[in-house]
Amino acid sequence: MVEVKKKKNETFDALLRRFQRRFQSSGKQIESKRRRFHDGGENKNQRNASALRRVTKGAEYAYLLKTGQLKDEPKRKYGRR
Repeated sequence: MVEVKKKKNETFDALLRRFQRRFQSSGKQIESKRRRFHDGGENKNQRNASALRRVTKGAEYAYLLKTGQLKDEPKRKYGRR
């Protein structure tokens, strides 16, 4: 953490301004914001598992459609409502 000691005859405003300047130049604020708002996302194994699930679901859907177990519905023109 940034430490600033009060000099002799220094006003609180000057001390605060000096602290803010030193804090800004140290990069602690940027680092803390980066840690707070960074979205780590999925790791490689989770991405692979998700892709595999999509492929198997697609194949399963295609098989059901081909065998007639699934009713062929036309795709919606305007999306979800």
